[in-house]
Amino acid sequence: MKELLLVYVAYVIAAGSPGPSTMAIMSVAMGQGRRPALALAAGVITMSFTWGLIAATGLSALLARYAQALVVLKIAGGLYLLWLAFKSARAALRSEATSIAVPREHPNASALYRRGVLMHLGNPKSVLSWLAIMTLGVGPHASTGRVAAAFLGCVALGIILFGGYALLFSTGPMVRGYARARRWIEGTLAVVFAGAGVKLLTIR
Repeated sequence: MKELLLVYVAYVIAAGSPGPSTMAIMSVAMGQGRRPALALAAGVITMSFTWGLIAATGLSALLARYAQALVVLKIAGGLYLLWLAFKSARAALRSEATSIAVPREHPNASALYRRGVLMHLGNPKSVLSWLAIMTLGVGPHASTGRVAAAFLGCVALGIILFGGYALLFSTGPMVRGYARARRWIEGTLAVVFAGAGVKLLTIR
C-alpha cells in the first residue's frame, strides 16, 4: 500500500505542477469556456496515459530501440510548442480594441482535442517520467495486479487533475480575471510554450 501511495503522490506532483499542458488548459478554460477546456484536457489525458500504458507494459524498452523515431517526435513536438508560443504571443500583442472588433472563432472541440494529444505526443520524455514513477513505487518485479492498480490509480488522478483545471478555471471569477489580464496571461503562456519547445529541441 505504501508503494502505491508513493506512486500516486509522485504522479500528482508531476502532472499537477504548472507546465505547457496545464497552462494551456487554464488559458482555454478562462478564454473560451468549460467545454473547449474539457476537450483540450481530454486530449492531454489520452496521450499522457498512452505513454503511461507504454511504461506500465514494458514497451518503453522496445521504444528505446527506435531512437531515431523518438528524435523525430521530439523535434516535431518542439516545433509545435514554438508554433503555439507564436500564436499566444500574437494574441498577447493584440490590443483590447482589436480583440473586441474581431469576432472570436467558435471553438472546435475536435481541434482542441487534437491539440492536447499533439502536446503530449511530441514529448516522448513523458514516457520516461511515467517509467520513473512506476519503477519508484512498484519495482521491476511487481505483480500484474499491483502494476494495474498503480496505472489505473494514476489514470483516475489525471482525469481529476486535468478535468479539475478545466472546471475550476472556467468559473465566473476566473473568466472575469482573464478578461482583465488577458494580455499578461497570453504572454506568460507564450513564454511557457517557447521555453518547453526550446528545451525539447535542445535536450539530449
